[in-house]
Amino acid sequence: MKYYYFFLRDNPTIRGLSLVNFIASFGAWFSTVAIYTMIVDFGSSELAISIVTAMHFIPAIIIAPFSGAIIDRMKIKPLMVSLLFIELLMTACFLLISSVNDMWLLLLFIFIRMSAASMFFSSEMSLLAKLSSGKELQTANEIQSIIWSFTYAVGMAISGFVVNLYGAKTAILIDVIIFIVAFLVFVQIKIDLEYKKVEEKILELMFDGLRYIKNNKIILHLIFLHASVGLTSYDALITILAKNEYKELIAVPLAIGLSNSVRAVALMIGPLILNRIIKKENLQYLLVFQGVTIIIWAFVQSNFYASLVALFFVGFSTAFLWSYTYALLQNRCEKRYIGRVISYNDMFFMFANVATTLFIGTMAHITTTTVITISLGVAFLLYAFYYTKVYTKF
Repeated sequence: MKYYYFFLRDNPTIRGLSLVNFIASFGAWFSTVAIYTMIVDFGSSELAISIVTAMHFIPAIIIAPFSGAIIDRMKIKPLMVSLLFIELLMTACFLLISSVNDMWLLLLFIFIRMSAASMFFSSEMSLLAKLSSGKELQTANEIQSIIWSFTYAVGMAISGFVVNLYGAKTAILIDVIIFIVAFLVFVQIKIDLEYKKVEEKILELMFDGLRYIKNNKIILHLIFLHASVGLTSYDALITILAKNEYKELIAVPLAIGLSNSVRAVALMIGPLILNRIIKKENLQYLLVFQGVTIIIWAFVQSNFYASLVALFFVGFSTAFLWSYTYALLQNRCEKRYIGRVISYNDMFFMFANVATTLFIGTMAHITTTTVITISLGVAFLLYAFYYTKVYTKF
């Protein structure tokens, strides 16, 4: 922990970005739990729940080719300020949702908010890659994943109680207030980065970025490897379990909040331990560990408390896997292409999230959550085999 403290102390811009990330991420979980609780209260089907979940990922897939080119072409801070404001505005619009008839509006607001959030995130990760490299860049990524995990744990837990006690609209209003604070903090950050005017048009940048990725096979391998983390998109699965398995034992928002917060505690702790153990030479063992813990979780899901214990181990390696594979990609990419490569990587990653979510929603009508979860675990074992085959290229 001391290493992280000194790193943030000596890097004021990254410290400021981390603070904004902390504030905004903490608030986001209030509206997330509120949205899932609302759609359950509306009597939505498992497929509808999965569609709403997928809408949190779909925008990144659609806008990625454009966002990468825009990031590499525009001044970074004005762009990020605009995107953060759009997120704030769309969060406030969630207060307009009151019945199942407003579902199309909910999907629209989520789409716009997540489009802005996706581009903001890609901008942030591109900026980190320009501000640092090597071990420092991996550290910056780890800090972002730890912040996300901590806010996920605390935010999910607190928001679950807030939604249960005071209702979904109160939780959304809290998220709006927190986003205002994040916006005010971000505009104060000084980003000392030389801006080089780019003459190429957006379409030229898009196709040039695609050619760069095509001609660098290692970039393609790393994008595919990072997408493995998309298989841990369990939001729909956890919501379905809360709705069908645990509702007689505990209130749905509490089940969602506690399940996700326990997993998030592990997400926060994992990088602190794994960064001393996992290297490129043994990354396949972490992928195996992830797959095995998911399969174990599958067999204890019928028991809420046993499921919480299993979820801790399921989440232990996820955040580090995300930050480590991201750093591998960032360090391999030329700086002038970083925005486009990051955006295409996020597009593929989000595609994995959407595919996982829709797989869960579709299969929930055909088979049990146990079979669905085992399938996700086996997929990680296949990724471990894939990594052993391409490791020499790294």
